[in-house]
Amino acid sequence: MAGQAELFDITIVGGGGAGLTAALYASRGNLQTGLFEKMVAGGQIATTDDVENYPGFPEAIAGPDIAIKMEEQAKKYGAEIIYGAVTGLERDGQNFRVITDQGTFNTRSIVLASGANPRKLNVKGEKEFAAKGVSYCATCDGALFRGKDIAVVGGGDSAIQESLFLTKFASKVTVIHRRDELRASKILQQRAFDNEKVEFIWNAVISEIKGSKKIETLQLKDTKTGALRDFNVQGLFIFIGHDPVSDYVRGLVECDDHGYVITDQDYKTNVPGIFACGEVRKGSTRQLVSACGEGCSAALAVQAYLDNLA
Repeated sequence: MAGQAELFDITIVGGGGAGLTAALYASRGNLQTGLFEKMVAGGQIATTDDVENYPGFPEAIAGPDIAIKMEEQAKKYGAEIIYGAVTGLERDGQNFRVITDQGTFNTRSIVLASGANPRKLNVKGEKEFAAKGVSYCATCDGALFRGKDIAVVGGGDSAIQESLFLTKFASKVTVIHRRDELRASKILQQRAFDNEKVEFIWNAVISEIKGSKKIETLQLKDTKTGALRDFNVQGLFIFIGHDPVSDYVRGLVECDDHGYVITDQDYKTNVPGIFACGEVRKGSTRQLVSACGEGCSAALAVQAYLDNLA
């Protein structure tokens, strides 16, 4: 493993689609490349069941399969993938120090590709029933709810796509949405409306999650009338968006009010030598294919930056 004594040309923080693509292009460009990932390679795509909108796979491909192949491809060209969490970044003259739970590493440039984490409801009972009926990953936990009644919170593509996936296991999936129409793409909406296992509760939010040892009841609040009612479920999956993983870099690079890293059209941050791509970047479309494109562009921008330093 590289460490304090070794200098990476480029260090990539995050091993999702954007980070792994950046690692592929950087290593093929003969840059000494290090990539840090605190969980598993592939990021969110590694927890997605079937990916239907990635070019070249008309019959869909499992998310974990894409993740494995991307990791293998980056390694093939020499990228070093280090499993550990990045906790801070520091300037060191023209270079940088990357502080991790695996030690401190030196690098000439950095690509921030740390993505975003599932957003929490922040209601009473959510923390207490995490892993006791509350989940943020259908692929990870769906099989645990075989034959049970479960609920999904959200109205976007992720919520509806994961609701459809959960029908493979659950006896009924109830989608709870704060409005009276979905934000998901029309094709996903139609699939959900056509699925006899999927039901909907409109104009409602969860105000409390209740139970004894496991989740048993959701207290729902009508967004129009304010009326409260209980709804019995055995599982709850939350898909209401994501928050950027940027705590480790705030104060060093410019971020917006939500914590997303601000870049220019060449994926440069306000700090020379630090670039950003994928979901951690303000303006990302949160799609795998665009994340990969951003990773490619960021790596090429780093190459140009380092060439100008030489």
